[in-house]
Amino acid sequence: MTKHYLLASDFDQTLSFNDSGVALSELIGFHNFHDKVKGLSEINLVQQGAELSYLILHDPDFRRVRREHLIETGKRIRLKHDVKLFARSLDSMSDGYKISFYVISAAPQEIIQSALEGIVPADHIFGTRFRFNESTGEVESIIRATAGWGKITVLEELRAELGISHDHIIYMGDGSSDLPVMMHVNQYDGLTIAVSDAKFITRVARRTVLSDNAMSVLVPVLEEVLRWDSPMIRRFFAARGLTLREWDKMSTDMLTIDESSRPAPAAAQ
Repeated sequence: MTKHYLLASDFDQTLSFNDSGVALSELIGFHNFHDKVKGLSEINLVQQGAELSYLILHDPDFRRVRREHLIETGKRIRLKHDVKLFARSLDSMSDGYKISFYVISAAPQEIIQSALEGIVPADHIFGTRFRFNESTGEVESIIRATAGWGKITVLEELRAELGISHDHIIYMGDGSSDLPVMMHVNQYDGLTIAVSDAKFITRVARRTVLSDNAMSVLVPVLEEVLRWDSPMIRRFFAARGLTLREWDKMSTDMLTIDESSRPAPAAAQ
């Protein structure tokens, strides 16, 4: 029997180098995106990851955004190296295994679909969806925001549709908006992979992979799912014209120890 797995990935900073919000801001001539996001974070008004969608819907500086701006932003997104090869490799992973690849992100769906056109089918991309005014083209409302717990909802819908068990889910992400879905996947013995070294995400993810090449995420997949050893993994990459030159496996405890007042040692008896 074929073992079927669902691999779901975030988009911003996971499959790309760019942040969608920054790229969109530059396109419309606004240069204080991070300050806007920081302000929303400080008042805890929206879920982490959904800041851009909130700004597009409510902020005067972003009300000028139209569908064509989102599509053009996607074209300007700089993807990580070999994203296309990564998606193609999943289709021919190994006999007896099938891995269905989906993107679940809080970024606007039009941006993701534009950035991944020709790489990931449009119906395998789940981003935040807007309702646009047919006359003015402006955003009227949010149909669905796939941030935080919203990602879990989409993930569970896909799992049920594909008919796979919870422990056959693989999720990869980089930031705080991925924490809820990673904890959900971990709870049911799925595989979670962090692609950044941020402390809050690496403490939750089962594996962490740091690289500017999207193919790197296949290393823990090949190890944990297919149970391949290092020579087999190296041959897999070599067959695709890639060489693993630096592959450091390590687990690091990061801590700070300060001197403190302590009681004097007890006198020898």
